[in-house]
Amino acid sequence: MAAGRAAAAPGAGPRSPGAHSPGARSLGVHSPRARSLGARLLGPQRRNLWFWVFVGPFAIGLGLFTYVPLAWSVYLSFFDAHNTVSPAGSDFVGLGNYTAMLTDGAFLGSLGTFALFTVFIVPATYALSLALALMVNRLRFAQAFFRSVFFLPTACSYVVAAVIWKLSIFNGVRFGLANTVLGWFGADQTAWLSTTDPPWYWLVIVTVRLWLQAGFYMILFLAGLQRISPQLYEAAAVDGARPGWQTFRHITFPQLRATSVAVVLLLVINAFQAFDEFYNLLSDARGYPPYARPPLVYLYYTALGRDQNLGLGSAGAVILALIIAVATVVQARWFGLGRKEE
Repeated sequence: MAAGRAAAAPGAGPRSPGAHSPGARSLGVHSPRARSLGARLLGPQRRNLWFWVFVGPFAIGLGLFTYVPLAWSVYLSFFDAHNTVSPAGSDFVGLGNYTAMLTDGAFLGSLGTFALFTVFIVPATYALSLALALMVNRLRFAQAFFRSVFFLPTACSYVVAAVIWKLSIFNGVRFGLANTVLGWFGADQTAWLSTTDPPWYWLVIVTVRLWLQAGFYMILFLAGLQRISPQLYEAAAVDGARPGWQTFRHITFPQLRATSVAVVLLLVINAFQAFDEFYNLLSDARGYPPYARPPLVYLYYTALGRDQNLGLGSAGAVILALIIAVATVVQARWFGLGRKEE
């Protein structure tokens, strides 16, 4: 009887068993509306939480070991700080350190050394890395092997490579590889690192940097070559373009414009940061390169040498950072970096 009345009650429709019972709520069964509301509330929070779990340690390390030292170096550059990294007790000199650096002939000479090094290393690395990329890209077999072989020197330490170049290849005695090869042709031995007229040490510095970094830029050019549509070459062949130099000049090279701009920018910035090869190849018995001192080598001995003038060295580092920033912006504007291609 009771069951019949319940079934015959007006407006009574089919109900899911236990949908609104207290027991169902205690078991966590919610309506779809409640579940969607919970997803909207908890979803972004969970994503933000996991984002900071993974990114937080790196952000903290970047701030502690990069941005804090940079800010402290700028602050220290306004003090006459000797043998200390704290300006407490040091005299405030304002822009005096900057004036001293900009009027220092040795610092200006180091900028000239950088300019000369850039003239050598940027075109040579650009041409070699592009040639390697074109060669590897044309291979029909073992492409991955040769790509890895040319890229492998990138993992080598600059210090280790400089020592090998100095002691094994360009050693100034007859046991060096370069002098041995020259001896096969009856040429005299050459003191590669101590001869300044002609300055053969530039050959040693440029070749070691070429060996170390050409593989990295080859990978960048390979990525650019693989983005070129094959239909462009097919259309050029239909129009009568001959494969080789004509195709490279009118199709391949223009399509690599964005990659070329990025490579040149990176090469110039890396040339500013040259230190290891100059320090390890050209240092004399006192540990100081008597010639060809780039800016970082000069600032290293200014801040950490016998005088340890950290305020002056910090001012030079700030000036060098500003020069790099200005040079990068000027190059980017000149090459049209980020400009939409028509």
